[in-house]
Amino acid sequence: MERFVIEGGKNLSGEVTISGAKNSALPIIAAVLLTDKEVVLENVPDLIDVRTMIELAKHLGAHVEFNNNILKIQARKISKITAPYEIVRRMRASYYVLGALIAREREAKVSLPGGCAIGPRPIDLHIKGLKTLGVDIEIEDGYINARAKKLKGREVNLQGPKGTSVGATINVMLAATQATGQTIISPAACEPEVEDVANFLCHLGFDISGQGTHTIIVKGGCAPSGVHYTIIPDRIEAGTFAIAAAITRSTLSISDCRPDHLTGILEKLEEIGATVEKSENKIVVTGNHQMRATNIFVASYPGFPTDMQAQCMALLSTVPGTSIIKETIFENRFMQALELMRMGADITIEGDTAVIKGVQRLSGAAVMASDLRASASLVLAGLVADGETVIRRIYHLDRGYEKFEVKLSLLGARIKRRPE
Repeated sequence: MERFVIEGGKNLSGEVTISGAKNSALPIIAAVLLTDKEVVLENVPDLIDVRTMIELAKHLGAHVEFNNNILKIQARKISKITAPYEIVRRMRASYYVLGALIAREREAKVSLPGGCAIGPRPIDLHIKGLKTLGVDIEIEDGYINARAKKLKGREVNLQGPKGTSVGATINVMLAATQATGQTIISPAACEPEVEDVANFLCHLGFDISGQGTHTIIVKGGCAPSGVHYTIIPDRIEAGTFAIAAAITRSTLSISDCRPDHLTGILEKLEEIGATVEKSENKIVVTGNHQMRATNIFVASYPGFPTDMQAQCMALLSTVPGTSIIKETIFENRFMQALELMRMGADITIEGDTAVIKGVQRLSGAAVMASDLRASASLVLAGLVADGETVIRRIYHLDRGYEKFEVKLSLLGARIKRRPE
C-alpha cells in the first residue's frame, strides 16, 4: 500500500502531455480477440486496469508484448472462453470480452463483475442487447453463460432508466461484427471512447457507421485483418489537469489532447471564470482569483461528464459563492465530499445534489480515497490546501492516471509517493 504526501500552496506552470484514453484502450484490447492477426496499438496508457485487461487477454490465449505504451497483441487461437472471477473482480471493464468471444467463438463464460463503490452498475442492457442478436444467456454461480448457434443482425434498443450505456453499446457492437445482416443500435452511446472503438473496428475491416451519434449501424460478416492503430487521448485526464490549473490559479498548457472532446468541461470552466485557449491538439487554461460559483448538471456526452464531477467539486470548494452539483448517473458518487470536508470544504449532500459553499482556504489533512475520480479530487484539493495532505488508498488513482504525481511534480507541485 502507498500514499501521496502533498505540500500545498505551490503555483503550477509548464506543459503536460496527456496519455491515451483508458476507456478506449480497455474495450479495444478486448476487440483484438475478434481477429487472429497481429494488432499493434500505440498510445496505450500503462495503468493497473490496462495490465489487468492484458492479463485477461493472455488468459484467453493471446500473445502480448507491452513496452513504452506500444501494445502488440495477437490471438491466433482462443484457448479458453472463460473470464474468471479472479480477474474480472479487479476491473468491471473485463466484461468487454463477452461480446468479442461471442462473435469469434459463439460461446463465452464471463464472471459477473460484482459491486462498485460509486453505485449500482447493472449489466442488464448488455444482456438485453446480446439476446436481441440471438445469444442464449443464463446466469449461474456468478457467471454469465452465453451461447449462440447463429448471430442475426437486428434493431437493438439500449434505452435504460438513465439513458443508454457505453459498455452495452460496445459489447453489442463487438458481437454484431459477426452477425448476419445489419444491426442497428439505437439509442447508442456517443461518447468519444465508443467512437474510438468503432473506428478501430473499421480499421480491422468491419463495416460500421454512425459512430459518434445515437444510431450505430453494423453490417456483419466481414473477415477481420491486422492493424496498426493509435488510441485517442484521455479526455478525463485532460480535464483533470485543466481543473488543476483553475484550482491553483495557475496557467497550464495541456498538449496531445482533443479539445473537441472536452466541450462540456471547458465551457463550464469558462463559465466559472477561468480562461481557456484552444488549438488543434492543445488547450491552455488559466485560473484566477475572480472565479465565481456555478451549477453543474451531470449528463451523458456531450454534457458534463460524471467522471469530472468529483474534480469540479474540489474546485468549487475554493470558489466564492454557492454552487450546486446534481449527479444523475451514479448514486454514490459524492463519496469524496466527506473527505473534502475534512480539509475544510463546506459541502451539504441532499440525495443526488451537492451544495458547495466556497471557502477562503482548505487545510491539509489525512484523507482516504474511495474510488478513481475521488482520488483525483483529493489530490487537486491537496495542491491548494495549507500545510500537508496525506492521501491513502491511492491504488484507486493508479487505475486511471498514468504517472500522475510525476506529471504534477514536473509542473511544480510538491507531491511524493510514499509507502504506508
